[in-house]
Amino acid sequence: MELRCSLQMYEWGKVGENSEAALLARANNPSLQIQDLTPYAELWMGTHPNGPSRLASTGENLHEWIQQNPQVLGEPVRQRFGVQLPFLFKVLSVNKALSIQVHPSKIQAEELHRLLPDIYKDPNHKPEMALALSPFEALCGFRPLDQIKHFLNTVPELRSCVGQENVETLLSCSEDTQQEVLGQCFQSLMTRGDDIITTALTSLLNRISSLDESSRGMHLADLVERLHSQFPGDVGVFGPYLFNHVTLQPGESLYLAANEPHAYLSGDCVECMACSDNTVRAGLTPKLKDVPTLCSLLSYICEPASSKLFVGTDEDEFTTIFRPPVPDFAVVKITVPEGRTYTMTPRPSASIAIVTQGCATSPTLPLHRGSVFFLPADDSVQFTVTSTEPLLLFQAMANV
Repeated sequence: MELRCSLQMYEWGKVGENSEAALLARANNPSLQIQDLTPYAELWMGTHPNGPSRLASTGENLHEWIQQNPQVLGEPVRQRFGVQLPFLFKVLSVNKALSIQVHPSKIQAEELHRLLPDIYKDPNHKPEMALALSPFEALCGFRPLDQIKHFLNTVPELRSCVGQENVETLLSCSEDTQQEVLGQCFQSLMTRGDDIITTALTSLLNRISSLDESSRGMHLADLVERLHSQFPGDVGVFGPYLFNHVTLQPGESLYLAANEPHAYLSGDCVECMACSDNTVRAGLTPKLKDVPTLCSLLSYICEPASSKLFVGTDEDEFTTIFRPPVPDFAVVKITVPEGRTYTMTPRPSASIAIVTQGCATSPTLPLHRGSVFFLPADDSVQFTVTSTEPLLLFQAMANV
């Protein structure tokens, strides 16, 4: 069944027709008017009450239709999650950094919801996965410790905000205590007074502006300056010195488990996540910052940027499946060249699919860029690609 989907406008989204989310939304619903100055951030595909998808044929809310037809979910999904889709599928178009954030585990989410229900509105975890549609930039996970030590030694403004005593302890600590000491350093930085952070960042920006190209590169000057232009005086501007800076190429994936610090910076991606709004923020945001909670949740595991890429498994010559270690969702990427006929693999879960490139014919509905459709469990679609470019399709489902 073809779906009509919700387009969300947030301040960090790409503007007008620069937004892939907006262009796909218009291709999904030709009556949509894209405004030149409006930031379009996310296209939502699923049953979230803040932006539910609707059946194109009747306008019926997808969640309500599933309630009336629970068999479409598949028995494994109903047993595990009840009568609901356990995932939310999105296209993101990021023009400005999203907050430095972390998502709680299921147990942590239940406790946060119990203690602070007005802030953490549901008891679910929120693992998520991003698959790049364009070069997609993010901060993700703590850098290897030797890299963090290098920046503490070479960026005096960072060192002063972390605190000299904390820095010395980190530089000399043993491997078994490094996570605890890094946690102390991070908490010291994130709780430093705004006036001290502002003064330090002003000094840093003045200093790196006059460096030669090589020294600017060693100070990550372009990225630091960009973040400061977006969030002047925000402690999150120091983030690149602590977190891995990764750029996914189209088709590459990033999986963000519980307690993993991250911030999307720029680009377009397909994203899938568990159904939850639980986000703990601490920098690069005008929204509520909950620094104590974020610092208490973080894992403080230091790993190289290369370890952040999440590699899928090829099912056949056209299909790659990305299965994270959670039952809530998996994502399939299907690329079929011109003239080829392909039959999608039946899945034990209901799924939602979006075509981001190309077009094809099928017995049930024409497929084109922007097509979004719901597929009941154990059903399949056969299609023949009619465009000169390959057809590119992403399919989200429960990982059961």
